[in-house]
Amino acid sequence: MDDEFVARAQETLAKDTSTVPEFWQNKYKAEAAVNWDKFYNRNTTNFFKDRHWTDREFEELRPGHVFSEETPVLLEIGCGVGNFIWPVLKLNPSLKIFACDFSPRAVGFVKANEAYLGDRCHAFVCDITKDRLADTIPPHSVDIVSAIFVFSALPPEKQAAAVSNIAEILKPGGRILFRDYGMYDLAQLRFKSGHKLEDNLYVRQDGTLSYYFSTQRLRELFVQHGGLVELENDYTYKRLVNVKKNIDSERIFVQAKFQAPIDTESIDQAMANTRLADPNGGAMDTEN
Repeated sequence: MDDEFVARAQETLAKDTSTVPEFWQNKYKAEAAVNWDKFYNRNTTNFFKDRHWTDREFEELRPGHVFSEETPVLLEIGCGVGNFIWPVLKLNPSLKIFACDFSPRAVGFVKANEAYLGDRCHAFVCDITKDRLADTIPPHSVDIVSAIFVFSALPPEKQAAAVSNIAEILKPGGRILFRDYGMYDLAQLRFKSGHKLEDNLYVRQDGTLSYYFSTQRLRELFVQHGGLVELENDYTYKRLVNVKKNIDSERIFVQAKFQAPIDTESIDQAMANTRLADPNGGAMDTEN
């Protein structure tokens, strides 16, 4: 990032010295799934557009890019109402998709979609911070995991547990495709006082959480804690211009790829660390 831009962004964020009271911090974190379920109750399938751009950003999602000699398997975490699923299934006729979300209502919308075919797609409710994915998906069986705008909805102290959970079902050499909000993104800078829970973590008006990542934070989560190999990890920028509202700024996202070790012994060794160092200090039990 440009040093001058970073300095201005830090100056803006430094002005907000207040944080949400501890009681409300704990409540928002504990009710993350509930608040997203309410979101889908209000907006049904009408809020997000289908993500036709994902194969442009990740070559792994393009037709013919096959990890497995057999039917390739993809897991989408935080599937919402299926805006990622339907374009990818259409592009890749041999692909099988598992899709999970911690909102039962969202998963219900996925299953109700006419494009939902049980032999190619299996959607299920799962909180990846505490529900073991391997109870539904065989360990070391997934070629690709898509994590697109989902980790930002998780409290930061629970993100490491989610990474360990995902790592358990990745095949040797399997990949995680990650895209989410980057630190100093326009949305972060526009939060008014009264929305900040802690550094880089905010609550929206509807009670849903929004965390803003640095590339170093991703490295800590996926490499240091998860035992994965970093293939890509960088910021990506999208210019936002709105003449009516006099907005000319850049959206900032983090985009990354992480790969499971090639041999299962290395994966199992990484998973043996059931107590992970919490980035906020102390230790955290990945089973709770």
